[in-house]
Amino acid sequence: MTHPKTTGHIALVGAGPGARDLLTLRALERIRAADVLLYDRLVDPAIMELAPSGTERIYVGKDVGACKWPQGRIDRLIVAKAKLGLRVVRLKSGDPSIFGRACEEIAAARAAGIEVEIVPGITAASAAAASIGRPLTERGETDTFVITTGTCKPGDAAPDRARLAHPGTSMAFYMAVERVAQVQADLMDAGAPAACPVEIVTRASTRHERHVATTLGALSKTIAAEGIANPAILFIRYPKSLARALASTGAVIAA
Repeated sequence: MTHPKTTGHIALVGAGPGARDLLTLRALERIRAADVLLYDRLVDPAIMELAPSGTERIYVGKDVGACKWPQGRIDRLIVAKAKLGLRVVRLKSGDPSIFGRACEEIAAARAAGIEVEIVPGITAASAAAASIGRPLTERGETDTFVITTGTCKPGDAAPDRARLAHPGTSMAFYMAVERVAQVQADLMDAGAPAACPVEIVTRASTRHERHVATTLGALSKTIAAEGIANPAILFIRYPKSLARALASTGAVIAA
């Protein structure tokens, strides 16, 4: 005879960038064992099909301009479900630890005395770089790789992007399309050349993926001209070879 669980479990599971076959084996195990799935708007519906037919599925996405599911409500729901003795899987696009609001959900679970784990996933930057065949770092050209965001918590100051505008730096900007003009200005004001190569990848690893190449100096105009919208990753590179070329000529390389 089996006895019902008295304490549930919460897993914050990275659903990856979109493609179902980019899930980790551990993520698949948690999904297949879930009693409840709470999922974001960017999670591929094909991933939901991996859960048992009896699994409760709850959409908790945050659409732009709407906030039916504020973070506090999500925190309360996952805790309430776990207190029923259920295995709760909070599916998050990409990796839960990268701009995934995991801290709030972990704190809520721990405050309630509920076991919680993070199951890492492939983040959008990794998938986007792989899709276009460009490594995130390049020996002799970029020895520093930075993941950053264009959208901060309301009321917070923008990140100090002057720290990023150095030769040998490769940057992946998340959630930056709507603030691309500020990102562009901050980097160029800090000394990043207009000729820095930029790769824009939208909806990485899905059938709707799109890739546009441009330069830092033309970035804002390209975003507008191409009608690019989120979700998108902006890769901005300041190669050492570009810095050497600038130093040797003493002239600004055109965008």
